[in-house]
Parts: sequence; C-alpha cells; structure tokens
Amino acid sequence: MAKAIDIHTHFVPRSIPQEVGRNPLWPSIELRDADGAAVMVGGKVFRIIDSRSWDAGRRIRDMAADDVDVQVVSPMPELLSHWFPASDADALCRHINDGIAELCAAHPRHFAGIGMVPMQDTSLAIRRLEEIKSLGLRGFEIGTHIDGIALGDARLHEIYAAAEQADLVVMIHPLHPLGLDRMGGRPELAAVAAFPLETAFAAVSLMTHGISERFPNLRFLLSHGGGALPWILPRLRHARTIGPPLDSLFPRDSGETVQTFYYDTILYDQDALKYLAVKVGKDRLVAGSDYPFTIKQDRPVEFAELSLGMTRETLANNAGRLLGLNLESLVAKSS
Repeated sequence: MAKAIDIHTHFVPRSIPQEVGRNPLWPSIELRDADGAAVMVGGKVFRIIDSRSWDAGRRIRDMAADDVDVQVVSPMPELLSHWFPASDADALCRHINDGIAELCAAHPRHFAGIGMVPMQDTSLAIRRLEEIKSLGLRGFEIGTHIDGIALGDARLHEIYAAAEQADLVVMIHPLHPLGLDRMGGRPELAAVAAFPLETAFAAVSLMTHGISERFPNLRFLLSHGGGALPWILPRLRHARTIGPPLDSLFPRDSGETVQTFYYDTILYDQDALKYLAVKVGKDRLVAGSDYPFTIKQDRPVEFAELSLGMTRETLANNAGRLLGLNLESLVAKSS
C-alpha cells in the first residue's frame, strides 16, 4: 500500500544548550508545563509551542488522525539563524541536525529529515552538507534570503554545487519577509500574507540567475505552493516576449523553469491547487501541512487527492523523487 507522505512539517528540540559566549539572539526553550513551552529569542517570546514539536509519540498519533504515514521533518525556520556569526550558526545547526536525525533513526517508519547548514559561511556550509548526508538526512532548509543575500547570488553557487553533488534537496522557506510595514506592521501578518510574496521573490532570483540551468540536477522545494509565484508567472512569461531589455531577464521561458522546482500543497483552497497544478504539472507537487503550527493544513494528502484526483501513490512517488528516497525500503521498514 502506498505511503501518505507529508513533506512539510517542523521540528523544535525540547532544549537548546545555552553555551557561554553566544550572541544575544541565541534561542532557548522555556518549558511552561508538562506540554507547553516557548521559544525565546533575545529574552522575548518568539513562539509558543508544545510537545508536538519534539515528541515522536504525539506526532505519530496526530499523523494517524491526519491519515499520514510519514512526516518529513525540518527545522522551525527561525532556527536557521542566517544572521548569526558563522560559528554560532554552525553550533546551532549541528544541535538541530542531531536532534532531527535522532528522531528519524528512532522511528524510521514514520520520519525522514531535512537539516540546516550555516549558509553565511560557504566552506563551513559545504562541510556540514557532508555531515547531513552521513546523518541520513535528505537535504537542508534555507530561508528565502540569506540575511539579505538573494538566493541567486553567486556567493551561494558553491553550496548549490556541493548540494547537487551530494544529491541533497534544498527546501526554501519564507523567513524575515519584506513588506510588513506596508501591511500595518502586525507580526502575525508575516505568515499570513508576507510569506507567499517572499517565496516569489526567492524563486524569481533563482530564475533570473539561471540556477536551474547551472545546476540541472539540484532539486528545490518551494514552500506553500510556491507562494505568489504561480500567480505572477503569466507576467514573467509575457515580459520575455516584449523585446529588450525585458527579454533578457530570464535565460529561458519562465513557464519551463518553474517546472524544474517542486511545490508543496499548502494552499487551503482546491481551486488554488488546481491552478498550481496546471502551471507546474502534477508531477512537481508533494503533499504538505506545516505541522505542528497554527497555520497547519489538516489531512494534507486527502486534500491533494480530492483537489486534483491524484492518488497517494503518485504523491508518494513525487516525494520519493524529490527526496531521493527509496520508497520500497520505506515500505520494508514498516513491515
């Protein structure tokens, strides 16, 4: 029987070592009661969480309720710490990666992992890619920019080349978005309205810098259905037909380039998901939920099945290609 795979879920460890000398934004976990906790950053509450962030048993029970067999677990985006000194980011990366790897190793039937690397230091990031591979993780998560550096920037190309060589997926997740001041300033609007725009910015940077052409075997996952990218795609494609200087913005037709990325299905609306499928192809779609956060989409595989008439086998095969995951071995682990 085909596995139901949720490609987009997040992990926060139960504790983070408070090492002396780390910078003022070094995160900590403040346990509130038997179940509740808070992620503290700079002495302030960044997010209220609960044991679903780290507790395998609770996650597995919730997966059963969501009709999901396997969660792909990645760091809570704020933990990526692209703005830290490289040594601090590296220390945090190694702690988070070890925690995700331990979760996956203890429950191989239910979890696969995506880690993180200190993207602000090229040589250090490349070394950590080797560790990610040795830990059995399937890839690494990055923000939609690296503390202001656009994802198409040449400073990141060596990391992409190493990731392609290591056969690791790159998950792109919105982080520290632009535009909140123009939306009224409320921080809650980041995930609600700014994240989709941020993902489109990142994707356009990859496209205009020809990253898919430079690294044809590197697999990118764009969170939240690619955000606003599918909706601005007709405008991008039209620009290339107009003539100079707009025709030189993209190395090839944008409609072809978007079909080199993968997209999760966290769109909440069947018509929106159908539109995405038309633009990028059903073979580029993988089911996702954003578990365990408030904005989570329930029963993600069922949502994709009902919206698109896709089978969970097809969705699982898409996820397998994205992750470089042998689905037959995954089935064997569950027998």
